[in-house]
Amino acid sequence: MHPCACKLEPLPPLALNLLLTDYEPTMTTTPDITLIGGGAIGLLTARELIKAGASVTVIEKNTLGQESSWAGGGILLPLYPWRQAEAITHLVLQSFSLYPTLAAELSAETGIDPEWTRCGLLITQNPDIAAATAWCLRHNVAFQAADTALFKALDTQPEHPLWLPDIAQARNPRLVKSLRQDLLNKGANLIEHCGLLGINRTGTRITSIDTDCGTLAVNQVLITAGAWTGQLFKQLFPESHTAPHIAPVKGQMLLFDAPPGLLQTMVLDGDQYLIPRRDGKILAGSTVEHDDFNKTTSLAAKERLAAFALRLLPALKTAPLLAHWAGLRPGTEHGVPYIAKHPEFDNLSINAGHFRNGLVMGPASAQLMADLILNRPPHIAPEPYQLDRSH
Repeated sequence: MHPCACKLEPLPPLALNLLLTDYEPTMTTTPDITLIGGGAIGLLTARELIKAGASVTVIEKNTLGQESSWAGGGILLPLYPWRQAEAITHLVLQSFSLYPTLAAELSAETGIDPEWTRCGLLITQNPDIAAATAWCLRHNVAFQAADTALFKALDTQPEHPLWLPDIAQARNPRLVKSLRQDLLNKGANLIEHCGLLGINRTGTRITSIDTDCGTLAVNQVLITAGAWTGQLFKQLFPESHTAPHIAPVKGQMLLFDAPPGLLQTMVLDGDQYLIPRRDGKILAGSTVEHDDFNKTTSLAAKERLAAFALRLLPALKTAPLLAHWAGLRPGTEHGVPYIAKHPEFDNLSINAGHFRNGLVMGPASAQLMADLILNRPPHIAPEPYQLDRSH
């Protein structure tokens, strides 16, 4: 936690409005914060803001959470986190501390269980084992040398295998569904199938946005549009000198209809993985493809993923293949997201660019974004996530 962090009570609406903006009091129907993009990052951030007392509208061009948030696997740890930027680790560790309460609250308050499950992660091959164990020790992440019992059903060639017993997963579609319901319960205005067409501004302040659902007045604007954020920003602010560098990166996955208990833990083997859900279904992923905004699946990827899954877990040969899909991750250099107020506009912020780790970093990213918008002491240092950082 950042040294200046402290426990903060939600601001009363009037105080919050005065803090957020100097808009005229007659504009009572204008939300305090309008979010553009309704994936997991947008929904988590909206929840953090509304819990602090803000009024929130979320605008989504398609259906909430049906892009990268729905398509991912839900392992709540970056793949080989010791190989990632330290800025990613900060968000991951803070999210670790937030997820148990978040999942319990969502389940209790919506009746939709996001299936946050601490099932552990087996990493079969770690040629950089010294870096791996050093990272775990430095950040107090439990680890053990992997017992041979963990490999009983697997066909692989272990190299310094590592067992991380406390690593959890979340079931993406259920998490998104529970977040959506929770926001509705808390009074958020969720607008789906509504594309953003343009912005209207006076000087450096955005006054309204034009959508294919009409023109909407705004106070604070927050872009949480995932892989579409870079493209959207260029469309809306072509003259800006500080644009987020975010591009789509496709990932394809498979889902097998396996019986419960066939696989007890998540397994990372090389660059691919298997994830067992509570009901027994097993995900196999994933590809990393630079193919612009093309979300079509390919037979080659299907065959490659299936071959990996059936080789690693031979018992899957009797499990029907249920589904094959693709999603678009919001890629940035080194995978570090942008979580910042925009330096050129008075009332614009961005929370996007989480690449493969949107769910992993999501709760902490939402918390930091709310800290910045509401002028709260930040829970983690915000400097690595600025828009004008060096790339």
